[in-house]
Amino acid sequence: MASIAVRKKEVTRDLDHCDIPYYVSEFVERELGNDYDSLGKLDSLIEKLSENKKHLEEQVLTVSSEVPKRIQNALKNAEDSKKSLSQLLEEETVLSESIHNHLLQAEPWMEDLDVLISQVEEIERHLAYLKWISRIEELSDSIQQYLLTNNVPEAASTLALMAELDIKLQESSCSHLLAFVRSTVQFWHKILKDKLTSDFEEVLTQLRWPFVGPPQSQAFGLAAPANAPEVYNNLEMLFCQLLKLQTSDELLTKPKQLPEKYPLPPSPPVVLPIQIMLNPLQKRFKYHFTGNKQTNVLNKPEWYLTQVLMWIGNHSKFLDDKIQPILDKAGSSVNAGLEFSRALVMLILEKLAADIPCLLYDDTLFCHLVDEVLLFERELYSVHGYLSSFPSCMHILSEESCFQRWLTVEKKFALQKMDSMLSSEAAWISQYKDITDVDEMKVPDCAETFMTLLLVITDRYKNLPTASRKLQFLGLQKELVDDFRIRLTQVMKEETRASLGFRYCAILNAVNYIATVLADWADNVFFLQLQQAELEVRAESDSMSQLQLGQLASMESSVFDDMINLLERLKHDMLTRQVDHVFREVKDAAKLYKKERWLSLPSQAEQAVMSLSSTACPMLQTLRDRLLQLEQQLCHSLFKIFWQMLAEKVDLYIYQEIIMANHFNEGGAAQLHFDMSRNLFPLFSHYCKRPENYFKHIKEACIILNLNLGSALLLKDVLQSASENEPLKPSQPSATAALNELGVYKLAQRDVEILLNLRASWPNTGK
Repeated sequence: MASIAVRKKEVTRDLDHCDIPYYVSEFVERELGNDYDSLGKLDSLIEKLSENKKHLEEQVLTVSSEVPKRIQNALKNAEDSKKSLSQLLEEETVLSESIHNHLLQAEPWMEDLDVLISQVEEIERHLAYLKWISRIEELSDSIQQYLLTNNVPEAASTLALMAELDIKLQESSCSHLLAFVRSTVQFWHKILKDKLTSDFEEVLTQLRWPFVGPPQSQAFGLAAPANAPEVYNNLEMLFCQLLKLQTSDELLTKPKQLPEKYPLPPSPPVVLPIQIMLNPLQKRFKYHFTGNKQTNVLNKPEWYLTQVLMWIGNHSKFLDDKIQPILDKAGSSVNAGLEFSRALVMLILEKLAADIPCLLYDDTLFCHLVDEVLLFERELYSVHGYLSSFPSCMHILSEESCFQRWLTVEKKFALQKMDSMLSSEAAWISQYKDITDVDEMKVPDCAETFMTLLLVITDRYKNLPTASRKLQFLGLQKELVDDFRIRLTQVMKEETRASLGFRYCAILNAVNYIATVLADWADNVFFLQLQQAELEVRAESDSMSQLQLGQLASMESSVFDDMINLLERLKHDMLTRQVDHVFREVKDAAKLYKKERWLSLPSQAEQAVMSLSSTACPMLQTLRDRLLQLEQQLCHSLFKIFWQMLAEKVDLYIYQEIIMANHFNEGGAAQLHFDMSRNLFPLFSHYCKRPENYFKHIKEACIILNLNLGSALLLKDVLQSASENEPLKPSQPSATAALNELGVYKLAQRDVEILLNLRASWPNTGK
């Protein structure tokens, strides 16, 4: 074992090769070790290793015998596959030659067959062509037979089928077939339409149609004579038969169109029976309002507009009660009243399109026409329920040249109105000055008239069909607001020397009123929609920064923001000027009070009753008079801003120029407190519950000056310790806590120390 151990020490592992000696020595070391008794295990170990060796040899023999068999099988399979592939290739060659030969033999047959197929296809087309002709002729014969037997309803239904076939053939290239179908439809349509129209007009005549007077004066219409049921039955029958001709009528009749420059929305043709009902009214309209008739004058557009409204009103009950049920029964979605109105409005549009170029440059006539058209539209929508999706007069007024002229005239007359309202003697007087409840805003007449003008302009353009046109009118309104602001500024500058005068206050009220109304309008749905439209336009044109676009989109700003900001700036400047003016008067009146001998005034104990300092009377009287004057002349919201601004200035002035500039004995401090708390503060008690909160400097200074001696000494000690950064005693409060406990929140610690030093009576403490 010692020799084995020595040899193990000598054996080193070769890392680059399979080192058998190393593994053997490791195995012996692991199995036997240094124990001599373990040598007894050698027999069993040798036997075990022999068995392992034998097992491994068997495995090697098995593998070495199986591998050649597998390789041999694989090679055999490969040979078989090669033979199969060769055989397939030979078969493919034979088949390819056979196909080629067959194609060569069949080529003449294919050419003959192509000719036959082409002939068959042509025959099929001819057959289909003949079938279409046969179908049309069949329908035509049916219509003829129905008419011979006076079966007009079936004839009308058959014509409707023929019209549907015409529509189906629209994409066909068979021009002669199309012409044949169209001519056949046209032939029977004319016959049926003429016959039904004649019968329908006869029934309408029996009903005394059209009704030229109001419903209560109609001779028949909605009345009920003896033969009324028969007449209404004929009306319903003929109306339904005419409805069946609608499809063919739309195919054959080209609707009358206005020039393309007028942006009319697409609309379907008026249903045929209502067209026939409208014929007498259209004739009357053209007779009276075209040509050289005395009723056709440019300066009287209200004549034909009123006439159309009367016709709509006179026939509405009959259409609702008698015609609408027929349409509903026939399954039509048409509203009889709206269809009737739409057809009559088209007459108006044609008339406007013809008249407007003749009066475009006559301001008076053009403005009168626009006014009458807007009145017509208002009644048409509000009374007769006309739909905004239908063509309307606003589409004619939206045509470029007409619209620009409208804008120009609107601006011209608005500016003239502004001139007259500002030059009026009552321009700066409120209409409601004698009515307290109504006159809260104290709005001068010129401002109210101006905002009424803007409101009227809004009403005039709010029904325009496109947002772009509305935005142009909104731009005009902004121009007018800015122009009026500039005019107010000019008048204000003339009144600057009398900034407390009636006119100056009226101008300030006007500015405030306009800004308030514009802010209210900004939340109106109509202007919110315009804001969205403006956002879309500006986003497309990149004319705004991303921040501005975001503010518009989030509704943080409004379409009137620029105008409101300018008006608010003007309002602030005017208020500041008024406050400064009153403050100068107060300072002048306070000169004697400022020189009061605060050090030598008697103490409160030495006086029977405390009274106001005589030197304070001019100052307080000036304040009282000006507050009363401006309360009467300014609206509540403006006056509130005014007195708060004035109170702030007076507070600082008395604190800095009177209190901080003097020394006070006990009597002087008490007198100051009495003057302020019992006389100055109550002047403002009418406008708020706690006026002393607007004079915090004065109120807190009076607290410090009127502290009893012990409290003043303690406070002074606390403030002195705080200023010298000395540590607080256990029971000693901080400087801020001590001041807050006394009710002092506004004054700084340094100011309180100065105020304490202004007290004249301090005991000799040895410090």
